[in-house]
This record gives sequence, C-alpha cells and structure tokens, in this order.
Amino acid sequence: MAVDIYCNLVDRRMGYCWSHKTDPFLVVARGSGFFKAIRASVDAGNRFRLRLPAMTNNLTTTNRHSHLPARNSAVLKRKAVVIGEAVASDDADRIFPDQDFAQQAHVPDFGKYLEMYTWSIEDPAGFWSEMADGFYWKKKWGQQVNSENLDITKGNIKIEWFKGGITNICYNCLDRNIESGNGEKIAIHWEGNDRGVDDSLTYNQLLDRVCQLANYLKENGVKKGDSVIIYLPMLMELPISMLACARIGAVHSVVFAGFSAESLEQRIIDCKPKIVITCNAVKRGTKVINLKDIVDSALSESSQNGVHVGLCLTYANEPAMKREDTKWQKQRDVWWQDVVPKCSTKCDVEWVDAEDPLFLLYTSGSTGKPKGVLHTTGGYMVYTAATFKYAFDYKPSDIYWCTADCGWITGHSYVAYGPLLNGATVLVYEGVPNYPDPGRCWDIVDKYKVTIFYTAPTLVRSLMRDGNEAILGSVGEPINPSAWRWFYNVVGDSRCPISDTWWQTETGGFMITPLPGAWPQKPGSATFPFFGVQPAIVDEKGKEMEGECSGYLCVKTSWPGAFRTLFGDHERYETTYFSAFPGYYFSGDGCSRDKDGYYWLTGRVDDVINVSGHRIGTAEVESALVSHPKCAEAAVVGVEHEVKGQCIYAFVTPVEGVEYSEDLKKSLVLSVRTNIGAFAAPDKIHWAPGLPKTRSGKIMRRILRKIASRQLDELGDTSTLADPNVVDQLIALADS
Repeated sequence: MAVDIYCNLVDRRMGYCWSHKTDPFLVVARGSGFFKAIRASVDAGNRFRLRLPAMTNNLTTTNRHSHLPARNSAVLKRKAVVIGEAVASDDADRIFPDQDFAQQAHVPDFGKYLEMYTWSIEDPAGFWSEMADGFYWKKKWGQQVNSENLDITKGNIKIEWFKGGITNICYNCLDRNIESGNGEKIAIHWEGNDRGVDDSLTYNQLLDRVCQLANYLKENGVKKGDSVIIYLPMLMELPISMLACARIGAVHSVVFAGFSAESLEQRIIDCKPKIVITCNAVKRGTKVINLKDIVDSALSESSQNGVHVGLCLTYANEPAMKREDTKWQKQRDVWWQDVVPKCSTKCDVEWVDAEDPLFLLYTSGSTGKPKGVLHTTGGYMVYTAATFKYAFDYKPSDIYWCTADCGWITGHSYVAYGPLLNGATVLVYEGVPNYPDPGRCWDIVDKYKVTIFYTAPTLVRSLMRDGNEAILGSVGEPINPSAWRWFYNVVGDSRCPISDTWWQTETGGFMITPLPGAWPQKPGSATFPFFGVQPAIVDEKGKEMEGECSGYLCVKTSWPGAFRTLFGDHERYETTYFSAFPGYYFSGDGCSRDKDGYYWLTGRVDDVINVSGHRIGTAEVESALVSHPKCAEAAVVGVEHEVKGQCIYAFVTPVEGVEYSEDLKKSLVLSVRTNIGAFAAPDKIHWAPGLPKTRSGKIMRRILRKIASRQLDELGDTSTLADPNVVDQLIALADS
C-alpha cells in the first residue's frame, strides 16, 4: 500500500492553510501523533510521498533538449541516496524513488519521461491533441491546434490553443464522469470547522446543486461573458458556484474570503460583476469573521465609484452566524437557501469556444491596482487535468485533499478543476489545521482515508522554529536545502521524498515538477519541466545560456494553460511579461541549472541587491541565514548605502527559546560569509519576533524596506496583513 502525502505549509500561528503564487511549500502538524503514524506505517512497509509545491514562477532551458540529461546521464549512474538506506546530507545527493512504486506510476522511469517530453516539444499539436481527446468537445478545433506570438517586436502578444473547439469545462467535470458510470462516486467530502459537522456529495448530487445555482443565475440576468464575484470560505458552495458559472459561460472571479473590503472593492470595480455571491459569516477556529459586513462595505464604496451591483446572493452559514443577526438590505440581498433549492436540477450547458474566458483571478503587486489574470477554457482544462494526473500520479481509488483555498490559483487548479476533470474524490475543509487541537489535520486524513495530501502556507523554515516537535512545510519562496533535509530526515525518517514544484497564477498549472517514480530528486530542486514546457535561462541581454548556468527564468514557447491577458489591460500584460526579453515569457524569477540539468529557483529577480557592484539575490542570503541552527526564519532587503550603493539588511527570527544577543548576530553574519562570501554579509541584523505576512503567507518586503530605511510614515495600508501588530513590534526593535 502506498500513501501519498503532498505537502505545502500550514501556518500554525495564523491558523490558516495557505497557497500563493510566489510561495514554495511543506506540511505542518503539531505534536508527535503524525510522527508515530508515519513511522508506524513506514515500518509496516507503506510508502509516503511528501509533495512540496514551490509555487514561485517559471523555468529554464537551452536549445532543443540540451537542458535535460541524456538517458545515460550521470543522473542515473552517480552514487545516490536510496530511500530508507541513508540520510540526505549533501546537495549532490540523489533521492531515488521506490522501484515497486515507480513500476506502477504513470511515468515509471526517466526514459518514459524523455519519450513523452520529446514528443510534446517536437510535436506539441499532436501531443496536446491526444491529451484533449480525453474530454468531450461539442465541436473539434480546426487544423491549427495552437497559434502564438511571444515576440513583442513582431506585434501584439497572442496565445491560442484549440481555438474553434467548442466545449464546456463543467460538463467535462460532472456530466462526462456521470455518463461514464461514476454518478454515485463521491465527488466532494466536506469537513466543517467544528468536529462532527460534515457532508458529502456524489457526482450526481453535485451536478444537481450546480444546475440549481446555474438556473438561478440565468433567471437573474447572468449570461455568457458576464462576471460573477464569489467571496466565500471553503464551503461546498464555493466550488459549486465556480462550476455553475462555468456551466452557463459566465466568468467567475473568486476573491479569497480574508481580503479586506478595500481589496474586494477594487476587484468589483475592475470586473463589474452582475452578482456577488457570499455568506453571512465564517468561523476560523473559535473566531467569527463577518463576511457580509465586508461585502456591504465593498459594495457601498464601489457604488460611489460608479459600479452598482444589484444582487448579493448570501448563503446562511448558520454555525457561524444566525440569519437574524445578519445585516440586510431587502432590495439587494437574497438568502441562498430561500431561492436556489427551488430551481430545477436540469440546466442546459452553454457551449463555449476553447478561447472564451473561464475565470479571472486577481494578483496584487506591491504597487498599482490588482492584475486580473484571465484564463480561458480549453487549454486550461487540458493542461490542469494533465498536470494533476501526472504530477500527483493520480489513480481512481485515491482520496485527495488539497488544503488550499479556492481564492488562490491552487484552489482553482488543484481543488476544483484538475481533480474533478479526472473524476477524483476531493476533500474540502472549511476550518483551520490546528483547531480544536494540533492533530486535527491528521484526524481528517484518517477519517476520510486520504491518500494524497497537498497543503500550503508560509515558509518551511518557520516550521523548524519548533524543532522536532512540529511537522511543517514551507511555501512561497525557494526552499533551501537545509530545510529540505530537515523535513526529509526528521519528518520522513529519510524514507519520504519531497517534491518541490514550481508554477504561478499566470501559468495555470505546474511548470517544473518531479514526476513520482520517474527520476531521483535533489534537496531544494524543482527538477525538470513538465510536458510541453520549454524553459530558458537568459542573461541580462536576453541571450539564452546552455548547460550549467544562472540567470533569468523564461519560457520560449506557449503551453495550453498559459493565461491570455490581464483583464482590460493587454498593454500591461505585454509590458510586464514579454517586454524584458522579446520572444520569451519572462517569469520574473531567477534560476540556476546545475551540471546534471536540474533546475533551482533562486527567487524573484526584483529582490536583487546591488552591493558594490555585486548583484546578490535575497533568497541566497536568506538561505544562508536559515542554515544557521538558531535561525528559524529570515527576510532580507536592500537599503541605500553612501559607499556601497546598497547594503544588506536582514530581519531574523530566532528559533523558539533562543535569546537575542550580539554573539548570535556575529554568528549569523559568519554563516553568510562562510556560505556565500564576505561581500554578501548583512550590514544589519534586525531581530524579528515575526514577519509581516499577508493572509496568503507572502512576506510584505515593501513594509520591511520602509522599516529598514526608517520611512515609518510611508508604511501604507497594513490592514491586509495576517497580524498587523508585527509591524509595531519590528519598529520597536529597530534600534535595539
């Protein structure tokens, strides 16, 4: 029996499971219960896979397949660490998959991967057409499977896949599975915030619920191409709402139910929805969050800015708040339970072109308005389904749990669409991982017999803060090898390989990812590109580099899951992603490729500090800091220096119980000097009891730069932080 544990990070302090486009991952469990469960199961001969999705950005390549090792490469011959026989101790170690497992995998060895990858690159039309043939198309696409221009000097940027093909992703998620005889298979298990509150829906029942909501939306004027804002927690009504919009050709925009009224207002103003779908409140552990108040405020402000939403469909989440305690506007607000169940369970499908919009997902930068990333139907459907099947090595008997919220791309691709397109049974959890006790996650795993577990939040390194008492994971930025080894050795008893995948909101699905069973892993490396993905590492002049190198991470051709534009702002789309290196999609990340062809993400290239002419990546310095046994977490920024131009300013969170001291500062600086060089040594160590993070777990470096530069009157809005009090603590410690 093989048990697959795919991991990101759970932030025990915030009490959320997080997933975000710029985060790498891990897993988290308090206490020794999970240790015992894993150890006992491993001792009994079971196999575990720990998946760590490093959701940063893109990848890299050279000409043709020269970026990949050959079949007879040293990758497969070199002295390796075989699972269960030794401990990972060196960056050159190989962690080999169990051969019994590999033989049963969809891609059982590196040779098979190379065969499929070569096909996908040399004949992308043929490869992806075969993948697409597994789905229902009302009308097949024409002779031209894909069309693209990634070179801004040759005209407008354009990406199209399967154009002219007519389909519907909701039909392929639900009706197709029912027609194949899986109508009574469980589609969704739902676990509520409180123990004992749960529910399940078969594929038949889920289709009925989706059709009822789809009919209600149509009755209220929502038609193909209209936008619908969904501001819901992880109730079953969230994926139901997404699928209902897709069924009638409406464009859904899910907003994480943790964003502020201001953030919600910005999204409402930009996409001008016909309807907002929400609930009155949600419980996060013992805390009640009044979502309806947030929506009311956002709708009021957007109305003053000329965008009026006439209907707010509100689900009464009774365990969190009673109806009578909910503020109400009779002309606008409608209770879900009063209207949706009365609608017919039969709803005709709105057939759409493969290039018709499916959803908008807004990503916020440190400046400017949120970017509305637009994904279309056909290519996203095929790519998401393929990445789910192969990267998770999904089998029909699996029970799958991804803890990410549907407010993020992970929830779209790997909670809703990817799994359901494969006919999977999905677990949706409304609560937080440590309520009412730290073992809750593992109780749920046991309750539903989960075989694939995929989770997310802040950094792996914050896990290590609790030493060996906590099982955690890391997500957001490239995972450093020392944290990788800690997780592998301590949590997995040197038997549980960790997979570190790399992708982003814009890519729609995994771009660089290990395929379980196909090849050995290296601690901290995202390994090799997924099918159809041609990464390129370029220098500052845009020249593509071959072999062992470091540079800017780009992609040289399109893939089906790529986003098509930024909603209402194609010029910003072209400028942000295609102007830096004409002919390439620029991911915004730095990347290294080692002599064996493995890819290593080095962080966002805009997080580069220029010290006396040395361009130093913040991720590199942070990795050196957290390799220190007394450092739990670190964030590095650059500040102006009259001599060096910029100097390195490091915010450091020590391991629990370790006191701040000058000796520790000196030891931390020495760690950087030893690991990187004297030129990268921090000029300032700023003690940090915590770091300012968004609710998605992303470190707000903009705020850290202001604190480091003592521009305390320019901190900006801190209301979206998970814990705004951290800022005051950091300011108080600024000169200590």
